[in-house]
Amino acid sequence: MGRGLFVTLEGGEGAGKSTLARTLQSSLKTDGYEVVMTREPGGTPGAEQIRELLVKGDAERWSAMTEALLFYAARVDHVEKVIRPGVDRGAIIISDRFADSTMAYQGAAGGIEFSRLHALHQLVLGDFKPDLTLLVDIPPETGLARTRDRLGLEVRFESKALAFHERLRASYKALAAESPERFLILDGLHDPDELASIALKAIQDRIDHD
Repeated sequence: MGRGLFVTLEGGEGAGKSTLARTLQSSLKTDGYEVVMTREPGGTPGAEQIRELLVKGDAERWSAMTEALLFYAARVDHVEKVIRPGVDRGAIIISDRFADSTMAYQGAAGGIEFSRLHALHQLVLGDFKPDLTLLVDIPPETGLARTRDRLGLEVRFESKALAFHERLRASYKALAAESPERFLILDGLHDPDELASIALKAIQDRIDHD
């Protein structure tokens, strides 16, 4: 494979993205591909430091705009040091979240106009976007119930009100409707192996098409 592939996983809290990512990584490596697993916020030492600011602390620690700026500071470092170089050398990059999360979390759910976030993205990353986005859709109540068993302190977004998570889910569906050529919606209530099989086929289709 010449140019690689940039795949992102999106969805609300507790959707099952991490489980899906691990299965995809294992299957694609078995098939002989170089696979780079990464996440947002994070993926580089600097971006991981910014992650600490974003995912810990009180739910209202930052305004939505402050969050968006912090996310993009981390994202630029991530793209420059991990994602672009990996795609250029032919690797499959799988990122747990990317720019669609900012549109959903800080945009629709947080109240920032999409036009302002689009302008921010264009300013720092231009037209750079994923080749494929796998949206794991799940009712917010189910996802939040799953996260209650999580250990650690990274629960800032989970602690937001249910209405926030309902807006989040609606926003993701709207984003998918706007870019059907890039998004694949997966039902997060289905069997994880079934979801992985559908996702792997979509990834292989993108590879074959390129």
